[in-house]
Amino acid sequence: MTLLSVQNLSVTYTPRDHAAVRAVHDVSFTVDDNEFVGLLGESGCGKSTLGNAILRLLTPPARISGGTVEFNGRDITTASQDELRDMRWVDLSTVFQSSMNSLNPVIRVEDQFEDTFEAHREAPRTDPAELLRMVSLEPHVLKAFPHELSGGMKQRVALALALALRPKLVLLDEPTTGLDVVVQRSILDELRTLRERLGFAVIFISHDLGTVLELADRVMVMYGGELVEDRPAAEMLRDPRHPYTRGLLGSYADPRLAEVKVSYIPGRPPDLSREHRGCLFTARCPYAEDQCRETHPDLLENHGGLVRCHVAQQERLPDTPPGAVEGAAPIGAFSTVSPASDTAEVEVRPVLTVENVSMTYRTRRGLRTSSTEAVRDVSLALFGGRVTALVGQSGSGKSTIARLVTGVERPTSGTVSFGETRVDKLRGRALRNYRRHVQMVFQDPFSALNPTRTVAYALSRPLVNYRGLRGGAVRDRAAELLESVGLSPAGQFLDKLPHQLSGGQRQRVVTARALAPEPEILIADEPISMLDVSIRAEILELLGDLARTRRLAMLYITHDLLSARLLADEVLVLNKGRLVESGATLDVIGSAQDDYTRLLLESIPNPFARAR
Repeated sequence: MTLLSVQNLSVTYTPRDHAAVRAVHDVSFTVDDNEFVGLLGESGCGKSTLGNAILRLLTPPARISGGTVEFNGRDITTASQDELRDMRWVDLSTVFQSSMNSLNPVIRVEDQFEDTFEAHREAPRTDPAELLRMVSLEPHVLKAFPHELSGGMKQRVALALALALRPKLVLLDEPTTGLDVVVQRSILDELRTLRERLGFAVIFISHDLGTVLELADRVMVMYGGELVEDRPAAEMLRDPRHPYTRGLLGSYADPRLAEVKVSYIPGRPPDLSREHRGCLFTARCPYAEDQCRETHPDLLENHGGLVRCHVAQQERLPDTPPGAVEGAAPIGAFSTVSPASDTAEVEVRPVLTVENVSMTYRTRRGLRTSSTEAVRDVSLALFGGRVTALVGQSGSGKSTIARLVTGVERPTSGTVSFGETRVDKLRGRALRNYRRHVQMVFQDPFSALNPTRTVAYALSRPLVNYRGLRGGAVRDRAAELLESVGLSPAGQFLDKLPHQLSGGQRQRVVTARALAPEPEILIADEPISMLDVSIRAEILELLGDLARTRRLAMLYITHDLLSARLLADEVLVLNKGRLVESGATLDVIGSAQDDYTRLLLESIPNPFARAR
């Protein structure tokens, strides 16, 4: 039985100082009782806007500009605010993208449940302790404030709140974004169990392809505000029919396989403030034909699903096995990144060594002093031309080690040495001079750049401060740096502001800025975690090329074993501040010896098993 029906839904943003943006255009689909539907797509494709439109949570300048949304036969698009208030949480519920921060920070968890029940007095109440047990939390969590909970615990509380009034449909918008793979796996397993037990339908919005395809009964793919493919998940894995879907599938792989290759989709999504004549994916599509540029395709039945593609509808797509990457093809094809080689030439002397380092943080509260051991007895060495991956969950001590290597903090015990120089002993000007030799590529390219300054300015600061360049030499060198990270021609980027760049382009600018002082060591701290899956391989390829051509010693910090498998020559596994396993990448990931490493590997989604 159809629970939710969306017909010809369009959403338009009409800001005062910019052209109107057609964020969602003519979208139609249904969701049945107890069905799990995944919604995939890159950032900006309209996924979250569509979710907010379904819940009638859009705020100006966004508005529904056409179409209808019906839930159990009731038209949500024309419902009054009182009617919507009665439906939300009781019939329709949601876990927001920022749910870890959406809990009220000044009241206890039990009061958050009480607020929900108080707003819907007529709905049957469920014991909050029982709700917490359903999401694997102990009842004592009810007495806690949100800041006393970990990210995973907050996410579980948000899920329990969403299920408190036994809704028929739960919309999950990026519910595991920002969580490490182990916590993500446990929450998704609980979601699967709860759905089987309570019998509710799910719309799961995400750019995490592996998770969606593993859990969903049916998957819809959005691009440029439109649905471009809609079919059962297992069928999509076996026979993806839209070139964009194929590109997304090519960007994901199981790192445990003997041979791992992934691809990325070059180019940028379309500007939705402009009219487009043909297919919106034409500029990025390796199969585009003249018809694609002239005529906009409709969403039509094809191979047991729906697809918006002229080439697919005319049966001219080449065969692609599940999980395969597009092969060599003319310009515009998906580029391929191959796994790191374990035979790379190793320099005899390490560029940097960390020996028996421990780091303890002490916190004073009144007369009490507590201590937390973030890192314990860790040793590692970084060599020129090689990438060392530091892998572990959130809170395992990875970022603490990065701060020790950069000299931001000094270890409680042990030594950090750059050649013959003791980094842990440096002070003042000597420490500042050392930082020219070690640079960072930060996790979030969106906040790493000053939004009011141009790319040229961002690159000029290290060139002036560390290299002593002046005048025209600064701009010339900035252009060379942009060319070296694949932003060509550089003249098109130098005078742009960060908001005028895509996520991948911003991360390339951040990388160019890190290269400006000509460092010997590059620390990449989760450099792809904030990027769409379709462009992650592009940045990994760049980092790998830079490490080997410039003989950089790279410390790659991540909780993503797929990216470590693709990029790193060596993997170090960190658990609760201790190094539990280390070795060549293929040895650690291919035949893990430690239980914790095996847990990390077992937590990785494996959707392609459904296609067999």
